[in-house]
Amino acid sequence: MGMTTVEKIFARKTKQRKVSPGDLVTVEVDTVVMIDNSFNPSRWREIRKLHDPRKVVVVFDHRVPAPTVHAAIAHRNGRKFVERFGIERVHDVGFDQGISHQVVFDKAYGLPGTVLVCSDSHTCSAGVLNCLARGVGEPDVMYSAIMGETWFRVGETIRYELHGRLSPAVTAKDAFLQIAGQYGDHANQNVEYGGPGLASLSLAARKTLTTMSAELSAEFAVCDPDDMLLDYVRSRTAEPFEPVSPDADANYLDVRKVDLGALQPLVAFPDTVVDNSRPVSEAAGIRIDQAFIGSCANGTLEDLQIAARVLQGRRIAPSVRLIVTPGSQQIYREALRDGTLAALSDAGAIVTPSTCGACGGGHLGVLGPNETCITASTRNFKGRMGDSSARIYMGSPATVAASAIRGTIADPREFLE
Repeated sequence: MGMTTVEKIFARKTKQRKVSPGDLVTVEVDTVVMIDNSFNPSRWREIRKLHDPRKVVVVFDHRVPAPTVHAAIAHRNGRKFVERFGIERVHDVGFDQGISHQVVFDKAYGLPGTVLVCSDSHTCSAGVLNCLARGVGEPDVMYSAIMGETWFRVGETIRYELHGRLSPAVTAKDAFLQIAGQYGDHANQNVEYGGPGLASLSLAARKTLTTMSAELSAEFAVCDPDDMLLDYVRSRTAEPFEPVSPDADANYLDVRKVDLGALQPLVAFPDTVVDNSRPVSEAAGIRIDQAFIGSCANGTLEDLQIAARVLQGRRIAPSVRLIVTPGSQQIYREALRDGTLAALSDAGAIVTPSTCGACGGGHLGVLGPNETCITASTRNFKGRMGDSSARIYMGSPATVAASAIRGTIADPREFLE
């Protein structure tokens, strides 16, 4: 039997001929991403050496600009760390800042065929780049930065074969919600995305799939490489890389087909994503207080653009707060130049700086008691975005925008088809 993409990259990084599920492997780490949470004063300890400062990326993202003294101290600790070791890939508050996973994508820091770690759970986002990326504990991040290696247990892999093409009002978020609702938890498993339908998805759409795979409890999520991806990476880096595809006879735990053309807009009901997706019609009419579009999963330019198309020439309901957070300042500027931000603002949305913000309940959109929100972000756990009594529904950016107009959860097909 051949190997899956995950197994082949592990084999390369351990210099072994064969890696199989159940193996414990110590692997070379190519990129270590440290975020502002890494420098929180309650946990930060001075590091005396790094394995290679060129392999470290520092991004301030969770609370930007700093909303508290605690956050400001974390940023200060990070700046001192950057200065001490001469780290060059730094994304501080300002021009080149953004949510770490979006920045990794924007800059192609997670090269195909490499291993990347970060302490944030949505690090698997970089799997869109054909990179093995995983969120690990803070001590493991520090160890990787100091020693240049870490260890993993190799899990079994489930492959999703994508077919067809999404209809205009259906997005990759709906494709993910279909997978989460139909197949549920993927704990201790890896996820591969491929098939002929992958070519019909933009890289931004693919990134939604890999990012949201954290909500399946997947270990790693990775996309097959193709010309679209390779051209994208080559346009952003001169670093050498070697993409990895699964063997034709790879041994999967399961291979599942997803017909993109048969999908409809879905909504995850409050408190969990897995086993909790329903057609938007089953949530239609539920009154909302807040609508949010952003996060590492759905703060891309395409996400903002589809929301703008829904909102163009319309106004949001007066009872609703629509908060839009671009995933990075690069996206913010692109959306500013092409008129997307004007369309969102004219409809009544408020556009924030690029930060995790409302997604993690840190700032810029915290929910109050008994409020209802529909979000195009990563999680809808109880208490995730604010008070534990708040109800959080999850949908695509198009569904969120449609709901903001109606003041109740609504079907985006009403506005896009």
